[in-house]
Amino acid sequence: MTGPAVNKADRRRLIIHAGVQKTGTTSLQRHLQRNAGVLADRLVILTPKEGSPMRPLGRAAIAFSLRQTPDTEDALRLAISDLLDSIPDNGLPVLLSHENIAGAMPGNGGETRLFPVMPRIIGLLAGLAGGFAPDLVIYTRNMNHWRPSVWAQAVRTDGYTEPLQTFMDETASLPGWGELTRRLAGVSGVAQVTRFRLEDEADPLRPGRQLLAHAGLSAPEIDALEPLDAPSMERLSDSSTEFLRRLNGLALNPHARDKVADLVSRNQPLFNADYRPAGTL
Repeated sequence: MTGPAVNKADRRRLIIHAGVQKTGTTSLQRHLQRNAGVLADRLVILTPKEGSPMRPLGRAAIAFSLRQTPDTEDALRLAISDLLDSIPDNGLPVLLSHENIAGAMPGNGGETRLFPVMPRIIGLLAGLAGGFAPDLVIYTRNMNHWRPSVWAQAVRTDGYTEPLQTFMDETASLPGWGELTRRLAGVSGVAQVTRFRLEDEADPLRPGRQLLAHAGLSAPEIDALEPLDAPSMERLSDSSTEFLRRLNGLALNPHARDKVADLVSRNQPLFNADYRPAGTL
């Protein structure tokens, strides 16, 4: 592979892929991780792997998006600084991918708006990234498909208790993606904002093609990357989602609730109405 491109300001490039949630981010990150060795001479890849500074960054961003206080802002600044300090000083462009730096999605913690705090989070990250030239990338998805998928994810991971129709009513006034992009374009320190459509990703087993091209890889280089075995974080079945939605209404310990949710996601046929164990009538 050829060497990295130098940006016009002669500063090290920092590509911030901020999701958003339910636009294929988990599959994209798994694809990056699978090909990290091949990409090592082109990009520093930062994804929320267990034990990495990206995990506390995601938690701090969500906490700040739900409650903007001096304490949550200080925690976010610290998490950003810890992450930036961990980046190797090798001069390569950095590709940072974490959907939670968009902030809480609708359905999480009572949020019903379209990432209202995302510009502030990105602004803090860009402001602390001295020596880098940050540019922001988001993926979007047709709203008619995105909102039901977000509802199912909120039920699965965020304890959301309301049925789909209630969620659709709560989010009926969401603006389009253009409104979010315009808000992000005003963030100080971000050189550019690029929006890619999930629908334009041709191969679900090679996700992130548009992002990788944006990072400087050629089409043949992207084609040569090892594909995934299967997509990630596919939506649970309707019956499994409904089981979890009702479970969310119970006063369960959050750890116990998460264990049940994991059981459901790994054994979805058990929650189908017509399921019959082998050997039964």
